[in-house]
Formats: sequence, structure tokens, C-alpha cells
Amino acid sequence: MNPELYGYMMNKLFELGASDVYFTPIIMKKSRPAIKLTVLSSSEKLKKIEECILKETTTLGIRKYSVDKVMLERKIQKIQTKYGEVRVKNAYYDGEIIKSKPEYEDCKNIALDKNIFMNEVYNEVYKNIRSNE
Repeated sequence: MNPELYGYMMNKLFELGASDVYFTPIIMKKSRPAIKLTVLSSSEKLKKIEECILKETTTLGIRKYSVDKVMLERKIQKIQTKYGEVRVKNAYYDGEIIKSKPEYEDCKNIALDKNIFMNEVYNEVYKNIRSNE
């Protein structure tokens, strides 16, 4: 398949409701290089996603299987920084926060608006997270 189509396929699959889409370089039989397309999806959206893959790519078939997923509870918290408000995603295990991560889009927008390095925004957010612990 023409590699120029990878981005198109990824966007199309997300539009159809895929939870995640990724490409992995692999070596097939007879040492042929290839790209493996992996799509994570709920069973309700599977039919449209399969149709898209079969009609829009060069594949002749699809391997599929069910997987179980274990997820941490997540809550969004708003943190005030010297640059402005940033959403932070907190992950909980047994009711305790075990991870916190600034929302990428918020940090990117602040960095662009303030003409500063994005790393400065992240550092400021993490400093505020640590001071609230």
C-alpha cells in the first residue's frame, strides 16, 4: 500500500470510531517488508471499520480477536498556573491518585499564545501539582 495513504487511513478509522490506530513495521514471509495496521475498537463499530479496511487498503483479510482491558479511574482537574488554566488528568488506583498528566492541547495552546517553550508550561504544571500534594 502506498505509504501516503497511512495518515488518510488513520484519520478515516478514527472518524469511524476507532479507539486507537497504529502502524508497525514488520517483515513478512520471504523477508518482505510490510506495515501491520492495528485498530482498537468496540464491537459495535467493528463492521464499519472492517469495511473501511477491506475497501480502502490493499489487504486481503483481517485477523481479529477480543481483548480485556483494565483501566484506572480518571478525573480531570483544573490547575491554575502563572501561564493560565491547564487541565490535568489524574489516574486513581483504589481511590488514591497514582499519576497526573497535563493535558497536551492546553499546554500547546499556552506555549503558542505566550511564545514560550512547551517544556516551560509542563514544568510549571508539574510544580503546581507537587505543591498541591
